[in-house]
Amino acid sequence: MQLVVPSADYQASYLSYIAELGDEERYPFPLDFEHSDFPAMLARIAAFRLGENIPQGYVPSSTFWLIRDGEIVGCTNVRHFLNAQIEHCGGHIGLSIRPSARGHGLGVHLMQLSIAEARRLGNNCVHIHCHAHNSASRALIEACGGVLHSYVVVAGEQVLRFRVG
Repeated sequence: MQLVVPSADYQASYLSYIAELGDEERYPFPLDFEHSDFPAMLARIAAFRLGENIPQGYVPSSTFWLIRDGEIVGCTNVRHFLNAQIEHCGGHIGLSIRPSARGHGLGVHLMQLSIAEARRLGNNCVHIHCHAHNSASRALIEACGGVLHSYVVVAGEQVLRFRVG
């Protein structure tokens, strides 16, 4: 398995991944980018990495795809730093595993790679948040060294806030 920067080489796999997600809420947020113009979507992802054309409230971030046997099996987005809003609710890392690839430990592998990338960007203390009802995410974060430090309520839902490091 390898972590790659999004590229046109994986367009068919990406479209298949999005179709497989169906009506699921998509994490991380770049999975919600309009993808009918694939080159434009890739350019938008690259701009976020470079800190260009960042919408208000967002920060620069890097998106990576986890590739196994030529197919995208996971996606992660690592924020380069946090602003007050994202530190309150959001954190450094958002990730997901393709539905057909879940339950095989890929999430732990992808989270470990994501934490390493956040540290490479200079974040010694990595913030990772998840909804309280998402027991799989909580277990994943804790398996990667996350320690619960607080929670917030957002739109009536409890969000758990973990720190690694």
